[in-house]
Amino acid sequence: MYKKKILVFTRYEDLGASSRLRTLQYLKFLENEKIDIEVSPLFSNEYLKNLYSGKPRWQFIVSGFWKRFKKIISIKSYDLIIIEKEIFPYFPALFERLINIFGVKYLVDYDDATFHSYDKNKNKLVRFLLGKKIDTVMRLSNLVIAGNEYLSSRAKFAGAKYIEVIPTVVDLNDYKVKVTESSKKKLIVGWIGSPLTSKYLLSISHIYKLLKNEFDVHFIAIGAKKENFDNIPIEVLPWTKENEAKLVRSFDVGVMPLIDSPWERGKCGYKLIQYMSCGLPVVASPVGINKLIVKDGVNGFLAKNDLEWEISLRKILKDENLRINMGIKGRQLVEEKYSLQSNSTKFCKIIKGLLL
Repeated sequence: MYKKKILVFTRYEDLGASSRLRTLQYLKFLENEKIDIEVSPLFSNEYLKNLYSGKPRWQFIVSGFWKRFKKIISIKSYDLIIIEKEIFPYFPALFERLINIFGVKYLVDYDDATFHSYDKNKNKLVRFLLGKKIDTVMRLSNLVIAGNEYLSSRAKFAGAKYIEVIPTVVDLNDYKVKVTESSKKKLIVGWIGSPLTSKYLLSISHIYKLLKNEFDVHFIAIGAKKENFDNIPIEVLPWTKENEAKLVRSFDVGVMPLIDSPWERGKCGYKLIQYMSCGLPVVASPVGINKLIVKDGVNGFLAKNDLEWEISLRKILKDENLRINMGIKGRQLVEEKYSLQSNSTKFCKIIKGLLL
């Protein structure tokens, strides 16, 4: 019996959050569907390690582009191509057009506002040549999967044929609810991210200093750039795929500060989903999908300025019952809408529909 073949063009290997949390974690649900799946990442884990450590990465870029170019030659042998964002960043949509010309179906997935890398770029030439590139990729696709409504609305504007919204989700088997320790005195306010996104945490770091004088509290940043916090009372811990859920579960409160700009409006709120999956209350900036995930006063607080951040964190730190009740509501929301388990059936149905 002929087995359908899928080629998955991810941006990264498993250390890349956008690749790991979007398509890659769903593939196991297709294993029993008599489908051959081949994953072809553009950039290796070594590329990401060098990116975050500030080391040269040209050799990984060149080798990644070359490997992908060679793979493009064989696309006619597949029944479906799944593309994360685009085939080649900072190249015109020539290869997406080629897939279209060959009559091979392709699905494209977005978990952030990739189009703003081009249409909001500081370089005029990039804006001129590539400003509408992602619109073209979306329009030519058989389906766009968007991580939120902001991305979905761009796909509609681009003229995409079909659009589905699937949020970025956690696997409930990995993220367990925090067990409250009644004897615990020191509370932990935590953040998780990458060296590139730790700049957002700096915007509320002065509030940490104020709270430190009032509460027995410890501040932790997982995966942040350590040099950013040399004179700030924040402990920076390294991120690994194996320890992230355990470290998040050690928090008592999770925070997600953001600036309000087009790029940030395209984010999928994954930090909040991680925190809530562990039964934690949250405080977040009211930007993009954060306004949908956080029910203000129910599972956390939305804070748009310094005063609101200070008041919100103070309320949560002072009241254990509030922390527990908000955590329960947050976990319920994740189980219903933002878990792998609640979205896998929809994802598999989409893929099988495209293979017909």
